[in-house]
Amino acid sequence: MTARNPTVLIVPGLRDHVAEHWQTLLAARLPNVRAVPPMGREELDCSARVAAIDHAISEIEGPVLIVAHSGGCVMLAHWARATSHGAKVRGALLATPPDFDRPMPGGYPTLQVLDASGWLPVPRERLPFRSLVAASRNDPLGSFVRVSALAQDWGSELLDLGEVGHLNPASGYGEWPLAGPLIEKLARA
Repeated sequence: MTARNPTVLIVPGLRDHVAEHWQTLLAARLPNVRAVPPMGREELDCSARVAAIDHAISEIEGPVLIVAHSGGCVMLAHWARATSHGAKVRGALLATPPDFDRPMPGGYPTLQVLDASGWLPVPRERLPFRSLVAASRNDPLGSFVRVSALAQDWGSELLDLGEVGHLNPASGYGEWPLAGPLIEKLARA
């Protein structure tokens, strides 16, 4: 990417940065990339994570393109509702957002913990920038129908990925080859 192109900001999910995750591998390949710093898996305070996004974006000169995964997508929706830096965002790739309005599988936060940590209700307002939601048909963290409705509420273009699970290492994804072309598509828009 040239200096005129946006800086890519990686926004990980609740489990933070994982070495084998496609976001981590993508960040290692891109020339103009930053990442929201790890917060720790036990730090679920949504406002702290929103502040981390805001701080990261405020330190970037020029336009920003966001690549969020899972809980990072919901985190970004909370940030978009509360920020004054939204005009810097040229677009966002939102990969497999979870359905935090329904109970999560074992090993994930309960609805009570999500609510107490400020994640609920999930923002449903239209995002103030172009966005693309990449949704899975067999994601254990969010049904395709519910994620499609979320994409519609956010004013996002919806991309049906087919059956890719939660698009994480547990679903067989280290590299995600489609990420690069989707980022380029958003950068050109």
